[in-house]
Amino acid sequence: MEQIIQLLQGQEWFGILSAVVALASTIAASTPTPTPGTPLAMLYKVIDVLALNIGKAKQKGDEN
Repeated sequence: MEQIIQLLQGQEWFGILSAVVALASTIAASTPTPTPGTPLAMLYKVIDVLALNIGKAKQKGDEN
């Protein structure tokens, strides 16, 4: 396991990918889920994918 971590940490792309995932996760966690069908909802889907929010990790809509 340590060899895999050392291999990945030595790659420039790994740092960039980690930063993109962290930024997208921050945006997804700090913004409410937009109304489906709007242009903002389409952008939010892209942010969810970049944040690796898939399956049960996705934020649900308004739960009143």
